[in-house]
Amino acid sequence: MGERILMKGNEAIGEAAIKAGCRYFFGYPITPQNELPEYMSRRLPEVGGVFLQAESEVAAINMVYGAAGAGARVMTSSSSPGISLKMEGISYIAGADLPCVIVNIVRGGPGLGGIQPAQSDYFQATKGGGHGDYHMVVLAPSSIQEAVDLVMEAFDIADQYRVPVMVIGDGMIGQMMEPVEFKEPPKRDLPAKDWITDGCKGRKPNVINSLSLQPEKLEEMNWNRYKRYEKIKENEVKVETINMEDAEIALVAYGTTSRICFSAMETLREEGYKVGLIRPITLWPFPTETISKAADNVKAFLTVEMSTGQMVEDVRLAVNGKVPVHFYGRTGGMVPSPDEIIEQVKALGGGK
Repeated sequence: MGERILMKGNEAIGEAAIKAGCRYFFGYPITPQNELPEYMSRRLPEVGGVFLQAESEVAAINMVYGAAGAGARVMTSSSSPGISLKMEGISYIAGADLPCVIVNIVRGGPGLGGIQPAQSDYFQATKGGGHGDYHMVVLAPSSIQEAVDLVMEAFDIADQYRVPVMVIGDGMIGQMMEPVEFKEPPKRDLPAKDWITDGCKGRKPNVINSLSLQPEKLEEMNWNRYKRYEKIKENEVKVETINMEDAEIALVAYGTTSRICFSAMETLREEGYKVGLIRPITLWPFPTETISKAADNVKAFLTVEMSTGQMVEDVRLAVNGKVPVHFYGRTGGMVPSPDEIIEQVKALGGGK
């Protein structure tokens, strides 16, 4: 094991990006992610990189567009309403087939909402918050170590498939401190960036644009992009299952909510309840197959979220009516407690 360092989540994410080769960061302040751009403003000049605080979120994401088009490893970060402002740019980046990493430390909404942790950006992240037929790969860490690991891998995923990758946490992931180790991500065979706009250098000019006025051409581009999304679904699904071998009730939760569900599950197990946990790590692509198979063996699912219920819709699609899917959520920055989840499981009347 290498050196472990106690770091705040937002700062650990910044260091992970630098170790993954990120040399350009464009952002705009918003709580609860402000330590991340602050960290990048100090560290990037030390490694020959560029930090620029843009005049707005809209400007920041379009600077990401430009740097990604030039072949740089580039990242931006924000929090929920800031991500909303970046959505047009994210849609353009997806339409131009450009790789980049976007960190979203989610806060309670809608609108300006509050600064406390929430998971209310699930739809915005996984369903394509901008216009058009596109997806982002969405990674949801449940610890600071996992945030570090996923941020480092996110740059490789982005380069491999030429897509934007979002790492989605919440105020707790951003603000709490845990020991972390910076490990090399799994090696990937990344394609050459022969499509970038870096000054021609004796070759024909590359053109990067999300605008295509010929319907036949645009349709061809969209279907080619769709084929890449299908490959991502085949290759990049990440999910953790715990105590599902004999589970009769399956908890489904992601991010920090999954840690609370884990504590509830341990207490319920000690009391004789057969409860398991399914933790999606990729929210897109969603672990549909894992949940579908689990539905053949459990009596019911309980999806727990810090929202009024968003991921539960994907769980219900995966379960496809085999067994009931229940929901428990807190919103507005309120965090569910293990006791609340235990009460919900016992109210289902199963698992023991």
